Amino acid sequence: MKLYIRTYGCQMNERDSENIAVDFLERGWTLTENPQEADVAIVNTCSVREQAERKASGLIGRILYDRVERKATLPVVGVTGCMAQNKGGELVKEFPELDFVAGPRKTHLVPQFALSILEKRKRGELLPELPEGMRRRTFKYSDALVDVSDDTEGHLHINRHMGAPVCAFVSIMQGCQMNCSYCIVPKVRGIQRSRPIEDVVKEVKYLAERGTKEVMLLGQVANAYGRDFASSGGVSNFVRLLQEINDISGIERIRYTSPHPAYFNDDLINAYGSLEKLCEYVHLPLQSGSDEILKKMNRPYRVKKFLEIVERLRSRAKGMSISTDIIVGYPSETDSDFQQTRDAFAAAAFDMAFIFKYSPREGTKSALLPDDISEEVKDTRNKILLDDLAKTSLDFNNAMVGSVEQVLVESHARRGDGLLMGRTRNHRKAIFAGEDSLIGRLVDVEIKSATTTALDSVLV
Repeated sequence: MKLYIRTYGCQMNERDSENIAVDFLERGWTLTENPQEADVAIVNTCSVREQAERKASGLIGRILYDRVERKATLPVVGVTGCMAQNKGGELVKEFPELDFVAGPRKTHLVPQFALSILEKRKRGELLPELPEGMRRRTFKYSDALVDVSDDTEGHLHINRHMGAPVCAFVSIMQGCQMNCSYCIVPKVRGIQRSRPIEDVVKEVKYLAERGTKEVMLLGQVANAYGRDFASSGGVSNFVRLLQEINDISGIERIRYTSPHPAYFNDDLINAYGSLEKLCEYVHLPLQSGSDEILKKMNRPYRVKKFLEIVERLRSRAKGMSISTDIIVGYPSETDSDFQQTRDAFAAAAFDMAFIFKYSPREGTKSALLPDDISEEVKDTRNKILLDDLAKTSLDFNNAMVGSVEQVLVESHARRGDGLLMGRTRNHRKAIFAGEDSLIGRLVDVEIKSATTTALDSVLV
């Protein structure tokens, strides 16, 4: 039996897909990259960006209709993730052939849903109805299983891994309470709920015992972890978690994403330089450099405070890399607002960034506002910031030329045989020649030259 699963969106979705896949693998199934040969096909979706929804919808349609065109038996087809949570029954109306729709808080039940439907088909139930002249299933809305209810507690405690990768994602929480005006995450992921520290530590120890060297802690607002249960000793629960993971033998590096500027308190900033495994890289979403737009976005900080955090982080750790998220073309954004964003971008000297053109998401507060910035203006502002980013990224990388850096070797490089790819502590990608036996190890390389995206290096 074969499972096909395609993931769109963030690292949280990747973790959810891995949990689903492991459940099938433990039952003796295999994975396939071809949905046409799958017995169960799952599309794990994202609703944060319009483009991600369009891509997911296109794939769902192809999976449902391609095999019908080939006159083959359809697999059990399900949609999971944030788009499933956001649109629910609308998806079944758009794609009557779907078997189930399950929100991200039902990830732990997805294999049960799929296997139950598969068993019913084997017993002759839920078989496709093919009236004369039709070559598609004619399921009605009521025939599909749609479950987007809240079961976060069950989801939080299911965390499985396919082997022990060199770098592993570890989910530490679910949901978000920030209610940014443009963001659909609170609607689709629910309120914030944190996993107990002992659960997370146990999972990281499990990975370390099997060879994982680096963990990436995942949360919608990662540095707000543990605010939903009591803390002690004047240290936030998130920093307590970092401290405990820092003490785990075998783990060499700790990263996390995504934090929120509102929760960068002294204890977290001071963790840099004092916790030796906490890497010198922070993804810190700015979203806009205009205080007026930040207010409209319901972002509870101002640009001055943000830049103070950046300055303090850089002063705590040499070579600190800081990336960000920016939205251009938010409703009412003026040329002056955009220039303020460019100014803040330059002041922060971001060396990596995800720059998005605003698009309204149904169910958010900003969707009620007029989308009054033209696509042409959005495109122009997007290109300007991408050009700014290319310069700051190249400047950052060029500053590393001639230095010797420790890298964790992750995999073969894509650009040619005999080349490996590893990352520096500040998350820069280094490419160098080396033996396969180095994968999974920490090695030193000398940086010889740089591009905007990579460091060409040699082993030392």
